[in-house]
Amino acid sequence: MKRNPFGALLDKTTPPEGLLLLVLSVIIGGSTGLAAVAFINLIAIIQNRSYTTVQLLFPHLGLWSYALVPIGGALIAGPIIAWFAREAKGHGVPEVMQALVMRGGRIRPRVAIAKIVASALCIGTGGSAGREGPIVQVGSTLGSALGQILHLSDDRIKNLVACGAAAGIAATFNAPIAGVAFAIEVLMCELQVRAFGNVVIAAVSAAVVSQIYLGDRPAFTVPSYSMESPVSILFYLLLGLVAALVGVGFIRMLSWFEDVFDNWKFPLSLKPAVGALLLGLLGVCYLQFTNTRFSSSTEFQLGMPLIENIPHVYGPGFTFIEQALHGSTNLWILAILVILKPLATSLTLGSGNSGGVFAPSLFIGAMLGGAMGELFAAWNPVLAGHPGAYALVGMAAVFSACARAPLTAMLIVFEMSNDYALILPLMLTAVTASYLAQYLHPESIYTVKLVKRGIRFDQGRDKDIMQGVQVGEVMHKEPLTIYKKQTLAELYQKFQETNLLGFPVLDDDGTLWGIVTLQDLEKAMSQEGVKLRSVKVADLSTVDPLTVFPDEPIWTAIQKMAPRDLARLPVVSRTSDKKLLGLVSRSDILRAYDVGIVRKQRGQLLEKRITLRQEQHNDFIEFRLRAEHYAVGKRMRELELSKFINVVSLDREGVLHIPRGGTCFDSGDIITLFGRKTFLELTRERFFTGEKEKI
Repeated sequence: MKRNPFGALLDKTTPPEGLLLLVLSVIIGGSTGLAAVAFINLIAIIQNRSYTTVQLLFPHLGLWSYALVPIGGALIAGPIIAWFAREAKGHGVPEVMQALVMRGGRIRPRVAIAKIVASALCIGTGGSAGREGPIVQVGSTLGSALGQILHLSDDRIKNLVACGAAAGIAATFNAPIAGVAFAIEVLMCELQVRAFGNVVIAAVSAAVVSQIYLGDRPAFTVPSYSMESPVSILFYLLLGLVAALVGVGFIRMLSWFEDVFDNWKFPLSLKPAVGALLLGLLGVCYLQFTNTRFSSSTEFQLGMPLIENIPHVYGPGFTFIEQALHGSTNLWILAILVILKPLATSLTLGSGNSGGVFAPSLFIGAMLGGAMGELFAAWNPVLAGHPGAYALVGMAAVFSACARAPLTAMLIVFEMSNDYALILPLMLTAVTASYLAQYLHPESIYTVKLVKRGIRFDQGRDKDIMQGVQVGEVMHKEPLTIYKKQTLAELYQKFQETNLLGFPVLDDDGTLWGIVTLQDLEKAMSQEGVKLRSVKVADLSTVDPLTVFPDEPIWTAIQKMAPRDLARLPVVSRTSDKKLLGLVSRSDILRAYDVGIVRKQRGQLLEKRITLRQEQHNDFIEFRLRAEHYAVGKRMRELELSKFINVVSLDREGVLHIPRGGTCFDSGDIITLFGRKTFLELTRERFFTGEKEKI
């Protein structure tokens, strides 16, 4: 196999790790910033051209033109998603999370192109979706592609994926701090200091590029608000509680529509058009019901800003959000949009169209906060203050309830409004909404789709994988121990000899008595007058430590370690909690995760094989090529295989490949065939001797 020239150059130059990742972070951030600028401009072009063209060509349609345009956009976007890159379906962030958890951050490069085009068509023609999800996926794809080109490790590729995601948020909203928080809080969950620095650099680079082309003003121009009275914090607390209910309702509605469309036996390429049809009917009904009037076709031709001339349930809705933030909207319109916007977004994304949920959740929050602010102000204007302040805080509350990311919610609203005065109610409502929503619905709007696929995302890892590996499979079965009657001098010597950080402590009869760590020894030695040969291990050990059984899943050990950040747990017998069987540490848990991934992938493959083998006439066959075999050195198309046989995979030095017509076979390759049983042996002989099958 020919070596990648970029990877070969990297091997020869061997640059310092920090410098390499720093340079890559700048490249990813700048590229994502340019992609965001192009994406935003493409949305504006599509929006202007589509609505202007329909108004000019079909002026007699009137309001019904607002139903026709979304359908046209969906008819173009649907085939792009279905035939080019299905990962572009929906809001994109779950696919990035799945790549981080299951595939070491590896994402197909074609996803970036499909996502930009499909999402621009969706949003530009009125689809109720945001532009941040697509840019997050595009930035993540750029980071992943760059890492794969350079043949970097999984950890580095994951870091570059996080850099791309942070850069996407930073460029879209001109909010670099919130971009960093999003990458850490939503995607990675836990990040090392070096990786954190790279994410920051990428976000700053993207924001600089975005500001060069789009300006450096905040996303919203908001009046300066403040809490009128300390008592008004109770109003904001109530807003946080209601926001949790609205956020959970939005998650469930979107999930329900996804299930309905996914289970519908209908061409995938046409499903977005059906959703667009329903969205168009909703938009027309909204215009009729609210008696909203937009610009005429003549004004469109003169270049009116069309983003202000589509139904409020269409698109990201930033213009109407700003009206709510200024308090210049009607209470009943705000209230009805709290219901209609989740429905519009669910129809758009649930049917398989492409876009983000970030902006819709901000829109719903602004509508909810504005409506409740109007009610509070009507009841007691002196205590409540301006309704626009509640709209601003409501944005953070609903997004926090949907994404379970209160820090990101606070920072995004702060950076988008450039107003610090409401930071206290922002903090209270965001955390309240997040915690109550977590209690009511454990999965966020980003993880609910992963759970349907059998992936439970927690702290950057697949929870189900940690449930599938038992403690006894990865524990140290003969751990080094120390007796409680031994002295500190002996304990000190043992730490020096082994470089371990802790030992189980045994009683005189060899049963488990406690546990002692290096920190315990350091605390004891820091005291004045301590005599190492007179103090016993029992004097500084933790008695009756937390333990775990060997037949329990690793996830149980993680849960027991988490509250006090323990680094190791003794493993004891179920028949006697004093009988020490082994020791499980954090390094064992990391190893268990790798074991679980391999086991899950193998199980999925076996499950597929079993399903396929249920067919009476089909089967699998696997064999290894040697140097003397006919197929070695030849391309697959040269073998002219039977139409009843498929070459499923090619295992070369432990790396699995999907062979194509131009794939060249090498000695040592393990070939997997699937097809008619009567042709499998003949095809294997074709690989070995070159003799053609007789069909």
